[in-house]
Amino acid sequence: MTDSIMSKAATMEIPINSNGDTGTLPEDDSLEQAAKRQWSLGEKVGSSRGPRDLQQVMVSGPNLNETSIVSGGYGGTAEGIIPTSSIKDLRMKARRNSVPPVILSQSRQYQGPNMNHSSSSSSMTAEEATKGVAVEKIEQVKKWGLNTYKCTKQMISERFGRGSRTVDLELEAQIEVLRDTKRKYESVLRLARALTNHFYNMVQTQHALGDTFADLSQKSPELRDEFGFNAETQKLLCKNGETLLGAINFFVSSINTLVNKTMEDTLMTIKLYENARLEFDAYRTDLEELSAGPKDAVTMARIETAQQQYQVQKDKYERLRSDVIIKIKFLEENKVKVMHKQLLLFHNAISAYFAGNQQQLEQTLRQFNIKLRPPGADKPSWLEEQ
Repeated sequence: MTDSIMSKAATMEIPINSNGDTGTLPEDDSLEQAAKRQWSLGEKVGSSRGPRDLQQVMVSGPNLNETSIVSGGYGGTAEGIIPTSSIKDLRMKARRNSVPPVILSQSRQYQGPNMNHSSSSSSMTAEEATKGVAVEKIEQVKKWGLNTYKCTKQMISERFGRGSRTVDLELEAQIEVLRDTKRKYESVLRLARALTNHFYNMVQTQHALGDTFADLSQKSPELRDEFGFNAETQKLLCKNGETLLGAINFFVSSINTLVNKTMEDTLMTIKLYENARLEFDAYRTDLEELSAGPKDAVTMARIETAQQQYQVQKDKYERLRSDVIIKIKFLEENKVKVMHKQLLLFHNAISAYFAGNQQQLEQTLRQFNIKLRPPGADKPSWLEEQ
């Protein structure tokens, strides 16, 4: 029956159109017709299963047990039919050499997280940076603790007389002189402020007394002249007193700058120098103790590290020592220049005031470029109070 069908497919008549031309059929139209007939026969054989849907056949494919493939041409013989068992073997080999569809679908499914690789790498970079900062802080705390322990040990050893310390006799003497000078200048500053306060109260009292005398001269006709003379005298003393207060305030301001800024800055550098000296001695003692011990591999590594730390502390100590020497020298020159001017001002102003020489007192203030505040300048304006 199959041979008759194939022979009929091979000897099909060519259709003629109305103009007598041959129809434009595809090359494989006869083969397709044969395949359709063979497929219809297969459906008749398996009619108990019912007709198959075309879409279902395209998705799942026909059952290999029910179909066969014709490999010959038109009118081919039965030798062109490939058995289904050989097709199964070919498909099994193809499946072994290819990637299963499930794995392909899973790889497509997990393609999304790979696209977020940049965001995950950025988060990892942030975490690594945070860990790096934490490790750096821990190392800093560790170094600070070790340095503090060594310095405390060196300080205790020096106080109990068991440790040696580096001493620069000349520089130590200059530092001690500077500290003593600062204490004496602080005493001068304290006394000058007290004099300013007392003299200010006296000037305010003279001002009030002059106003009272002037008021009484108006209300006492029989003592008008006497009250008037005293009122003018108190007002003149009050004016000269305000001029002297301006000179004293300038003197106090200059001494305060010299003591609490210039000298204090030098003393801060001296404090840093003393701390560097203590650290230098602590690391020097540590190096000496390691050098006196056994010379094994571990100890030699520690000695090398201690030598490097000792050199760093030595450089720091020498640098700060040089800074202290320079600052003490400049401070001494500045102190002499400032105090020469301020002591001359203080002497001339006090002498002119108590001598009653108003012109000399005003000339002293002009000589040192001192400008007095206008009356009532001590009280802030209503804008400044807001």
